[in-house]
Amino acid sequence: MSQYPQQAPQDGYAQQPQQQQDYQDYEATSPPGVGPGPAPGPALGRKKRRDYAGQAYEFGAGGNAAATPAGQGAPVSGYSLQQDAAGYPQGGYAQNPAAVQPTPTPMYGGQDAGVGGYQPPGPQYPMQPAQQPVAGLTQQFGQMDMSQKPQPQQQPQPQQQAGRPPVLNQLYPTDLQNQPLNVAELDYPPPPAILPANTSVTPSPYANCPPKYVRSTLNAVPTTHSLLKKSKLPFALVIQPYTSLHDAEDPIPVVPDQVISRCRRCRSYINPFVTFLDHGHRWRCNMCNLTNDVPQAFDWDPAAQKSMDRWQRPDLNHAVVEFIAPQEYMVRPPQPLVYLFLIDVSYASVTSGLLATTARTIKESLDRIPNADRRTRMGFVAVDSSLHFFNIPRDGTENADTKMLVVSDLEEAFLPTPQDLLVTLIECRENIENFLDKLQEMFQNTQNGASAMGSALRAGHKLISPVGGKMTVVTASLPNVGHGKLEMREDKKLLGTSKESSLLTTGNSFYKSFAVECSKQQVSVDMFLFSSQYQDVASLSNLPRYTGGQTWFYPGWNAAREDDAMKFAKEFSDYLSAEIGLEAVLRVRATTGLRMNTFYGNFFNRSSDLCAFPAFPRDQCYVVEVAIDETITKPVVCMQTAVLHTTCNGERRIRVMTLALPTTQSLSDVYASADQQAITTYYSHRAVERVLNSGLDSARDLVQNKLIELLSTYKKELAGGSMGGASGLQFPANMRALPVLFLGLMKNLGLRKSSQIPSDMRSAALDLLSTLPLPLLIQYIYPKMFSLHDMLDDVGTPDPNTGEIVLPPPQSLESSKLVPYGLYLIDDGQTQFLWVGRESVPQLILDVFGVPDKSQLKVGKQRLPELDNDFNERVRAVVAKSKDHRAKGVGSITVPHLYVVKEDGEPGLKLWAQTMLVEDRADQMPSYIQFMNECRSKLAS
Repeated sequence: MSQYPQQAPQDGYAQQPQQQQDYQDYEATSPPGVGPGPAPGPALGRKKRRDYAGQAYEFGAGGNAAATPAGQGAPVSGYSLQQDAAGYPQGGYAQNPAAVQPTPTPMYGGQDAGVGGYQPPGPQYPMQPAQQPVAGLTQQFGQMDMSQKPQPQQQPQPQQQAGRPPVLNQLYPTDLQNQPLNVAELDYPPPPAILPANTSVTPSPYANCPPKYVRSTLNAVPTTHSLLKKSKLPFALVIQPYTSLHDAEDPIPVVPDQVISRCRRCRSYINPFVTFLDHGHRWRCNMCNLTNDVPQAFDWDPAAQKSMDRWQRPDLNHAVVEFIAPQEYMVRPPQPLVYLFLIDVSYASVTSGLLATTARTIKESLDRIPNADRRTRMGFVAVDSSLHFFNIPRDGTENADTKMLVVSDLEEAFLPTPQDLLVTLIECRENIENFLDKLQEMFQNTQNGASAMGSALRAGHKLISPVGGKMTVVTASLPNVGHGKLEMREDKKLLGTSKESSLLTTGNSFYKSFAVECSKQQVSVDMFLFSSQYQDVASLSNLPRYTGGQTWFYPGWNAAREDDAMKFAKEFSDYLSAEIGLEAVLRVRATTGLRMNTFYGNFFNRSSDLCAFPAFPRDQCYVVEVAIDETITKPVVCMQTAVLHTTCNGERRIRVMTLALPTTQSLSDVYASADQQAITTYYSHRAVERVLNSGLDSARDLVQNKLIELLSTYKKELAGGSMGGASGLQFPANMRALPVLFLGLMKNLGLRKSSQIPSDMRSAALDLLSTLPLPLLIQYIYPKMFSLHDMLDDVGTPDPNTGEIVLPPPQSLESSKLVPYGLYLIDDGQTQFLWVGRESVPQLILDVFGVPDKSQLKVGKQRLPELDNDFNERVRAVVAKSKDHRAKGVGSITVPHLYVVKEDGEPGLKLWAQTMLVEDRADQMPSYIQFMNECRSKLAS
């Protein structure tokens, strides 16, 4: 290590540790490996740098010395880490280089035009030659009346060979053991879907579905089942129909004229990949090849009462559109939005402050609840050993006191006044507020510890099933009387054994059978579970699982802790504000030869290919496995997802997302186009299913065996069998992160081998693994870690071009990255840890936390103080930006808790934070190096 003479700290921030007092100021402009001279003074007009390192170390050793930390592979070239507000690289899914475009652009943004696929991970691999634009395989414009369509100004294109297929992604090998992964690659977009020229009917850059809505595990589809089977790769779609909680945050084109053209045979919606024939009077379906008539009103603008330019229609230019559905898409008039709150008023709920916090949050959120059509209805049931219904009168009526009606017959609970228990928000707003103010007082002296929540659910179902709607359960107790009674099943002797899986399945069949009843009557259930004792999350989560709902779990919650109260209030308020869809169904159609095989997610599978959602949430994703039933002869296949739903404003709509992918007969193309994040998402759903059916050991084996199978297949089929020896483990560059993601999945709270994880915590984690949108799921499996003590000057400040807060480069999750004088943020999307090293200098502690000495620093759940110094502001900005869901292109209500952890502080808290370090050995699970050696030895055997 280069040693430099000790420098006096120029700004007083870098106190020296006892043993070594060398000081170095990092400069972003210094070349790697070159030591600086004396620390320069602050330049005119430039902010002072603060250096908290406190000891000499080589340039490039610090977490933020460069975008690519020393010793890690260079980032894959051809990718831009610049991200737009939607969370994906700028440019979205642009068109493939094609003659129809003025400027050739690849199907995915953020990559160099004309360059397809993942680029070499380092200089030892040759750069891929620029892809030459190629002619389309379908000359669909030849039979059209082109007089209607304006031709774009085109750049001169090189001579193209007619019928020549496009150059697909190139396969670049990488050495998993000798070329360490740069974790920044996890933020790269998937390999592009490179389509032949003129595949879409318009030159729109939005003709193919962006990956934030639909991602395929394979962006080049095998033409035969045997080739797919040979690859050992899964073929599945990861579908996230909504990327925000509110439409205004994620607007998509709407087709307002109710002219919906669909194929007569397969019922696919017209989209940018159809072919027009007979002078534009007919169109050929890109799914089943049937020729259909174009509707008479297709080229008519009803608002302006004149002809319109067909080529401007949203459904021919955008892969993601919404149609306003006409009357024939409705079985009944659009239902109003209905919320029925089932609120626990037992001793546990009242004493923890849950009842008071819930009532206050609902009251303060009444203006946020969607109610544009003024039809939103609400009802309340309080639950202990009896059911308490509330008759809330209309505003302005005489004797306008709310009446409480108590039903103690739990076996055959009846509705005392069924017509008065669901009230319209707009008509009863004032009395609803008065009722919520008094709700806490009604039960403040209760000693009742029982909960008849199962019976309350049955009564609630009876109340809202004629209309449909959402039952929101807020409870701090185990249902222990009446229907759905649950027993205390937790047994610490079973944890970590083969019998542990019995604690993760339902303890009462009521919760599955009742969920199916709810789904049939368009009733959805959401569970907010709070308990310091066992609550049987495994049983209760069945209700959201089969009704399109979600389970939120708050272990050890107490309103006396301000952070607990604020977290729930913020999340519950955002939950109430979300613009959910009602009485929804989801169906995926595909090109002839493809079949949707298995569906994963929270819904009820009404038939082989139809998923039913009484309420369609905005913060979940779904996985659909695709089977290849017959040989595909087309150069492009299409898959179209349609979600028919009623908006919460009373409008029937269809959201349609069309994804086109090239086909190939080459195993090399298949591997070069595999999406490692989508593959991980697919196996997270598979693993959860395996846990519930066969146990934890079987689920972990599934994940590890699949990785070994893929390594073996690549070695045998594509690496010529020349793996092993000095060459290490070979794998494609675009799948380089798959091993560490699979290890992260196996070490996740839901799957980890441990005797210390309560079954409620594990069940809640399994719920997240099977519902989180892809960007949040990847972060939950492989958390982000940022080095804060040595942040570069621009980190924590707005980027001058995008306005987004600049984050430090992410670090790999291994304890060797944690220097003893460091400050680190570790964030898995659900919880944040601020790790304070044992040798952190007092000035760092003072600047960030406002206390003069580390011994005075409180550990545990807290918020960072707002201090009047630049470094504190930037640290707070990084913490806030790291949990910004909208920037990741997803909707979520989750507000992660922030825990301050001292390296030499409370052992339990430290151990919890260290479980995030996926690449370390922990509990009964191997380190990443041990894991890879284990895989290598199994490959050799």
